[in-house]
Amino acid sequence: MLEWWDSFWAIYSTVIFGIGINAMLALSIYLTLSCGLLSLANAAFMGIGAYTASMISMQTGLPFPLALLAGAIMPAIVALIIGIPTLRLSGVYLAMATLGFGEVVRVIVLNMEITGGPMGLNGIPQKTEWWHIVILLTVILFILARMRRSKIGRAFEAIKEDEIAARLMGVNVGGYKLLAFVMGASIAGIAGGLNAHYTFTIGPGNYAFENAVDILTMAVFGGTSNLIGPLIGSSSLTLLPEFMHSLKDFRLAANGLILILVILYLPKGIWDPARIRNFRKKLTSSRSGKVS
Repeated sequence: MLEWWDSFWAIYSTVIFGIGINAMLALSIYLTLSCGLLSLANAAFMGIGAYTASMISMQTGLPFPLALLAGAIMPAIVALIIGIPTLRLSGVYLAMATLGFGEVVRVIVLNMEITGGPMGLNGIPQKTEWWHIVILLTVILFILARMRRSKIGRAFEAIKEDEIAARLMGVNVGGYKLLAFVMGASIAGIAGGLNAHYTFTIGPGNYAFENAVDILTMAVFGGTSNLIGPLIGSSSLTLLPEFMHSLKDFRLAANGLILILVILYLPKGIWDPARIRNFRKKLTSSRSGKVS
């Protein structure tokens, strides 16, 4: 039994770690989407967290928890600075602005000597353990679940449904938007720090436009009406390539086709509580009709 587990872990540990990291990233963008913000900056925030935590570990020798804490705080500070002017925008304009910010971060990292330039950072100590991810993901889920049922969660929902009506009801729209943006950046930074201390190496290409789109896709694929959707979406899209090795060169095309089908026929994602309730009602009514 032990030998089987060792063999399984040696083969699939990277995938399991990836599921946990991607779950955090999907939850980070779920926060901004729950407030009606279409932001594509989460990959950049992940990179800021990864580089901050990695440089602290490599150059100062501080304990891993402190490096990870810095990796959460630094993107939150950056999000606070850029969020004040940027969050006045909405929709596609906000997406373009945050995408531009991501490119600025990538170019800066690409040209700084302290970040390793185009080669990135290598030899990052492997300090991330599976239980680090489990504990932090559990804490994040607990905080978000409590927040969802609180005044903050209700304010987020009101802003998402109708920003003007929320403002007329006395909701501090700008403040709550900024809170969602900063919290999402912090969670993405934690994911970046954990990932960097598992993969040994990071580079500017790990946090480019494609990664930002991947993070958004994971949340939308699973559904953003509750916390379960981003978890399902991130797990599904992390595992999907593992089941498509036989397709080889056509694997990316198959991934795209699956995403298109989900968007067309399940516009609210795989996990849509309203659709599930309606399905159960129809199933119950059909069974009762057969019995009668």
